[in-house]
Amino acid sequence: MTDHPLITLQNVTKTFGQVTVIQDVTVSVYPGQVQVLLGENGAGKSTLIKMVAGVYQPDGGQILVDGTVTSLPTTKAAEDHGIATIHQELNLVATMSVAENVMLGRMPTKFGMVDRKELRRQARAALALIGLEVDVDTPVGQLGIARQQLVEIAKALSINARVLILDEPTAALTRHETQALFAVMADLRRRGVGMLFISHHLDEIAEVGDTVTVIRDGHFIAEVPASTPEDELVKLMVGRSIEDQFPRRVDETPALTEVLTVSNLTSDGQFDDISFTVRAGEVLGIAGLVGAGRTELIRAIAGADKYDTGSVAVRGKKLPKGDIKAAIRAGIGHVPEDRKGQGLVLDASVNDNLGYATLASSSKLGLADFTGQRTRAEAVAAKLRIRMHTIDQPIRSLSGGNQQKAVFGRWIIAASTVLLLDEPTRGVDVGAKVEIYELMNSITAAGGAIVMVSSELPEILGMSDRILVMRDGRLAGELSAADATQDTVMTLAARDTSAQR
Repeated sequence: MTDHPLITLQNVTKTFGQVTVIQDVTVSVYPGQVQVLLGENGAGKSTLIKMVAGVYQPDGGQILVDGTVTSLPTTKAAEDHGIATIHQELNLVATMSVAENVMLGRMPTKFGMVDRKELRRQARAALALIGLEVDVDTPVGQLGIARQQLVEIAKALSINARVLILDEPTAALTRHETQALFAVMADLRRRGVGMLFISHHLDEIAEVGDTVTVIRDGHFIAEVPASTPEDELVKLMVGRSIEDQFPRRVDETPALTEVLTVSNLTSDGQFDDISFTVRAGEVLGIAGLVGAGRTELIRAIAGADKYDTGSVAVRGKKLPKGDIKAAIRAGIGHVPEDRKGQGLVLDASVNDNLGYATLASSSKLGLADFTGQRTRAEAVAAKLRIRMHTIDQPIRSLSGGNQQKAVFGRWIIAASTVLLLDEPTRGVDVGAKVEIYELMNSITAAGGAIVMVSSELPEILGMSDRILVMRDGRLAGELSAADATQDTVMTLAARDTSAQR
């Protein structure tokens, strides 16, 4: 390892009001090395990287750049020192083109005007670094979340960073896209770039990391090699052992009651002729590659999007197309893929976000039951271990994983009997994942049904009773839990189904 770090947070402390979120933590990033930052949601990881990025300034301790005490009062100051950040939540302007987003704030000019030709050239060069092929004139909002994440990565790489902060960069990526990113990271290491890497995918740590700094509740716990066994990392991170990562419990006597029935559902250009049923007490997993139509299907069932033909029924009662209120009344709850854009009102409180699905149904004589809603919200927040200072704080101030728990909790309060989960544990640490899985178990044990879309094959295999595999908007096959393996799922997801059309 190089003797001199590019940047060091030395004994830093950060306090918000009366709450200390970081206490006397030291972490360094060295040239050509990947420093992994590991901890549960709410442990303080985002606060630490925001100090490196110039978003927050430490209240105690100091920041050293190339061994010199340095102030990073703004993100621009951090960029001037060659520090680039890929945040967990995307920072893109949906209405602007891919090229404009990649070069935002650094537009090339000619005769006082934006040089569109040079803009496109530089953007294409940045995208080429990660192997992303897309029309740079496309509005970024028209891309799926995985491609938007890759645009964000290209944007960060385009400034020729010396220090690259990657906060959950693979959360929305397929395995193929993740490997392409890791190849880019390997090239950056050879060029002497230092990286601070956060991921809840523990299998990625040994693959790309050199050293791991573990923090818990804002305190430094340990610094260990990236080759440290996963079970030991988990124990350091959560303070306890987790024996079963996927604790699926199934009633040996399967229920025969069909809770959700989807018949010949078609949405032109999105998905075609999808039919399946889900029984009480069952978790139905839906696997497939990015672009297979999984999210679009879930949104249509939830009433968020209209579809062209087919039907959706809950316990035999057909639901109207594109009617979210009717879906909620029928007992459908929807945890969307994009929690920030579709699942939360970021400036509203945790309490409000937990109660949006039940505010109308729990009203009395036309008046909202705010007292009862608060009681229910506090109980669910405690059950889900949502880390917060108060239930009245804006939900945007919570970590990404705790925001996800709040979206999940909304439907727990609503007592939904059919839960549609789209990437339900994205950005959630291993301890919180197990808590969500246990909640899934409690829902199915009570007679509910779950449809879960996930890009994490171990999650699909570990928590599903049956698995549907989608490709190009169609069902490519169905597998029982006993027959499903990563190979059988990927074979169905990647095979050519054009002959079936």
